[in-house]
Amino acid sequence: MPEAEEKHLIDRLDDLESRMAFQDDLIENLNEVVARQDQDLARLTLQLKALATKLSDMSEAGGETSTPPDYEVPPHY
Repeated sequence: MPEAEEKHLIDRLDDLESRMAFQDDLIENLNEVVARQDQDLARLTLQLKALATKLSDMSEAGGETSTPPDYEVPPHY
């Protein structure tokens, strides 16, 4: 194998190794972001359920109907 061709193959191999290392780092960073977002989503889902329960309890305790406030007649009518 001529020396120029061998150098070209070594350069290509070095380039591929460099790209692979960059991609491995990027994949690891993206994995950390996805894991963090999954935890945030689980936490927010629990908070939403707690708020919905609290709202339902408040509605039942106040004796309110399920009619949205937009359709209620103001008290001065």
